[in-house]
Amino acid sequence: MEEANQTSFVAYFRLRGLSVNQKVQVAVFSMFLIFYVLTLIGNILIVITIIYDRRLHTPMYFFLSNLSFIDVCHSTVTVPKMLIDTWSEKKLISFDTCVTQMFFLHLFACTEIFLLTVMAYDRYVAICKPLQYMIVMNWKVCVLLAVALWTGGTIHSVALTSLTIKLPYCGPDEIDSFFCDVPQVIKLACTDTHVIEILIVSNSGLISVVCFVVLVVSYAVILVSLRQQISEGRRKALSTCAAHLTVVTLFLGHCIFIYSRPSTSLPEDKVVSVFFTAVTPLLNPIIYTLRNEDMKSALNKLTGRKDRKEEK
Repeated sequence: MEEANQTSFVAYFRLRGLSVNQKVQVAVFSMFLIFYVLTLIGNILIVITIIYDRRLHTPMYFFLSNLSFIDVCHSTVTVPKMLIDTWSEKKLISFDTCVTQMFFLHLFACTEIFLLTVMAYDRYVAICKPLQYMIVMNWKVCVLLAVALWTGGTIHSVALTSLTIKLPYCGPDEIDSFFCDVPQVIKLACTDTHVIEILIVSNSGLISVVCFVVLVVSYAVILVSLRQQISEGRRKALSTCAAHLTVVTLFLGHCIFIYSRPSTSLPEDKVVSVFFTAVTPLLNPIIYTLRNEDMKSALNKLTGRKDRKEEK
C-alpha cells in the first residue's frame, strides 16, 4: 500500500450523481435547470433593485444584497457541473477542479453562515434598540462586518481544503454525490482519515452549531422584545424575523446534518445536498420578496408597474 501511495495518483474522480436511470436524469436536469435559472434571475434582481432604489440603502438591505450575491455564487459552484454531467456517462471531474469546487463551496457556505448571524444581530439592534440603530449599525461598521465575514469564510475554506489536498489518493475514485465535498472526498484517501474527520467536525460542525445557537437565542430575544411593541410594528418585525429564521433553518440544517458527524454516507445525504445547493438559494429571494413590502414596492418601481398604474 505504501508503494502504491508513492507511485499512484488519482487524476480524476467519478461522480456517481443523483441517479443512473435515464428517465430520472432527464427529470433531474429539467428541474435543476429551472431552479438554477430562477435562482439567477431572482437573486440578481434583488441586488439590482437594492442598488437602484435609494430607500433600500440601509444596513439590512446591504446584507441582503450580499446574501443574494452569495446565493448566486454558491449555486453556480455545483449546479452547472451537475447539469453537464446529467448527459455524461462517466461524470468525470479532475482532481484540481474537484479541489477548486470544494474551496469555493466552503467559502460561500461559511460566509453565508456568518452573514446570517450578522443579519440576526442587525435585526436585534433594529428591533430591541431602535433609537441607537443608526449609531450602532453605521456604514463603517457594516463594511467592517462584511470584510470580517468574507475573511472568516476564506480562512475556513483554506483550512479545510489544505487538509484534503495533503492526503494521498491512489484509488478508489468514485464520489457518492453530484459534487465534490470534503467528507465524501477524504473517504477515498489511501490512509487513515480519523484525525481529519475529527478536525472537520470540530471546524465546520462547530461553526454551524454555534452560529445556529446564537441565531436562535437572538430571535428568542427579539420575539420577547416584540411583545412590548405596537401591533403594526410588531407585525412587520415578525414578518422579517420569520423570513430570516426560515432561511437559517433550511441552510444551517444541512450544515449541521452533514458536518456534525463522521464521514459516513446516509441515504438522506443527497436529498439534503439538493436543498443545500439548489433549493435554498432559490427560496431566499422568494422568502425575502414575498414577505417584504419594501422589496415588493421597489420591485414594482423598478419594473415600471407603479408608473403604469399611476398613468391609468
